Amino acid sequence: MRNILFILILFSQISLFAQADFRKLIDKAGDVSTLPGHDQVVVFDSTLVDVQESGLSYVVNHTLTKVITRRGCRDLSTVKFGYDPLSADVNILKAVIHKKDGCFVPIDLTKVLDYPAPARAIYWGAREKMIEVGRLDPGDAVEVVMFRKGFTYALLGGDEDEKYIPPMRGQFYDIVEFFGPVPVKSKIYQITLPRNKPLQYEFYNGEAQVSSKFSGEKMVYTFTKKDIMPVKSEPRMVAQSDIAPKLLLSTTADWFAKSTWFFGVNEEFGSFESTREIKDKVDSILKGSVNELDSVSRLTHWCADEIRYSGISMGPGEGFTLHKGAMTFTDRCGVCKDKAGMLITMLRAAGFKSYPAMTMAGSRIDKIPADQFNHCVTVVKLRDSTYHLLDPTWVPFIRELWSSAEQQQQYLMGLPEGADLATTPVSDPENHLIKIDGVSQLHEDGSLSGRITIWGEGQSDAAIRGMFRGSSQSVWSQNVSRELLKICPQAKITQVKFSDPADYLNYNMWIAIDYTIPEFALVSGKTLLFTPLTAAGIFRTFQGHLSFDTGLKERKFAFRDRCSRKVEIHESITLPPVRQLVRIPETVETKGNVASFEGGYKYINGSLIFSGQAFYKKRLYEGSDWPEFRSAVEAQNKFAQKPVIIEL
Repeated sequence: MRNILFILILFSQISLFAQADFRKLIDKAGDVSTLPGHDQVVVFDSTLVDVQESGLSYVVNHTLTKVITRRGCRDLSTVKFGYDPLSADVNILKAVIHKKDGCFVPIDLTKVLDYPAPARAIYWGAREKMIEVGRLDPGDAVEVVMFRKGFTYALLGGDEDEKYIPPMRGQFYDIVEFFGPVPVKSKIYQITLPRNKPLQYEFYNGEAQVSSKFSGEKMVYTFTKKDIMPVKSEPRMVAQSDIAPKLLLSTTADWFAKSTWFFGVNEEFGSFESTREIKDKVDSILKGSVNELDSVSRLTHWCADEIRYSGISMGPGEGFTLHKGAMTFTDRCGVCKDKAGMLITMLRAAGFKSYPAMTMAGSRIDKIPADQFNHCVTVVKLRDSTYHLLDPTWVPFIRELWSSAEQQQQYLMGLPEGADLATTPVSDPENHLIKIDGVSQLHEDGSLSGRITIWGEGQSDAAIRGMFRGSSQSVWSQNVSRELLKICPQAKITQVKFSDPADYLNYNMWIAIDYTIPEFALVSGKTLLFTPLTAAGIFRTFQGHLSFDTGLKERKFAFRDRCSRKVEIHESITLPPVRQLVRIPETVETKGNVASFEGGYKYINGSLIFSGQAFYKKRLYEGSDWPEFRSAVEAQNKFAQKPVIIEL
């Protein structure tokens, strides 16, 4: 009854736009002449949140969206709301079409569809509610009022409202995006909560109008922003949430409070209790281990390789509470938190102190302690009292224990003494060295014969190894050959060799291709024109920096590569007797703090030697780093555009 009354009260208020003249707002919102290139415009987006003492929240979202083009009409023919019934309840209270001629067409809410949300790899029971709007015409607008009770994390257990209370009982947080794919004329977020719940908040990447007031025993905070335009994306830029306007709110005191809570909730649940079967497996894995790092490595790689990534609802232990190790050990599957929990269980069984940690793969975590997490990892405390991060989710068949594709990433450890938010360090480019070597002979008829090899370490090793992990053994040689055929389709490959892709602990990955290439050089009389394979950019697949579009002269936003890396290139070509070196491209050198390249040719005793060395020193770069990064990439690419010319 309490919930029904609350809904009726909120519905009567509807939003801060309840008494507005909708037709006037719709007409003033814009059209194809004032908003060129856009198919829709959100006339207003109003969210009212009422937080209870327990942390339970009631939310009413009221939107009015105008369609501008035929494409916009098509895209708004349905409206969807995602939710997880284990932690939230969603109801559509109102849906109306405001026709451009002033008529109103109510949408029959008895026909709202409720169905399992599309999913891949993780099947936690998420659902969607969909309103079928039907045919619209440019100038029409769709008004929707949605009521939501509960939280966004999947949490199992509890009855009635209990399951909708946030996991950190009594606390509340929210992450509100003040951006989207279409223009927004006005967006308002208003939160009401008890006075005894101090609220921390910060508006990032822009400004908003903010007000607060007393309302009986509660405080009301209102955040308003007008005329919000979509962020113009740049290739390979960081997540939009890192650069677009957003609001973070939290009643949690600090990250230390979150850390100790995260530790406690898993210890109380018994997430990392071992069993005789687990202890026996740990003893088997560690048989012959030579030191503590070797032991940590063996257990990390077992959990990475032997626990399949697949998520289903498996009883108590969703959300922030990790499933018990015994369950994961039996099922041999789970998501990131299950793989991390399995590793913690095994490390503890081996005598290590180990704990869970939370991070955010793909975007930044900001200082307000709102739960900006989407990934779970492991930390282990070694004898020297230092904590080391381990990630069994991201390192299957990879030589690293913590993926350097996660460098410069924030994380929070769940420790008994608590911890503050921390950031993973930059990984030295030397740790991700990629070496490309060629030895060949150029013949007078323009043909070339020789061998080209590639060798990698760290994430470069993982990139090369990925060519084999993602395909059947029957096509491995074909995949390798394709790297040469991309730049020399006429090549005849005589032999392909490579190290064992599965043996990543004992050997770095390497590939060798023996070949002959007829008509490699363009021959005109006694003049030969050619570009060495390494200068032409062979194995570009494994040099992520070369895939950046350097035609973009400036960047407004930060951008990202897969990983820091060092590239070493060397090729020696034995030439036929040369009468004259007509053109040897000059040495190129670019120096910088974050990216650099140096390369060029030497002619020594009848051999032409091409060498190059590149450094890319971060994974995440500021927009101001782009000139250096771009110059280094362009310097390496220049050699592909400037062939060597010799005369016999």
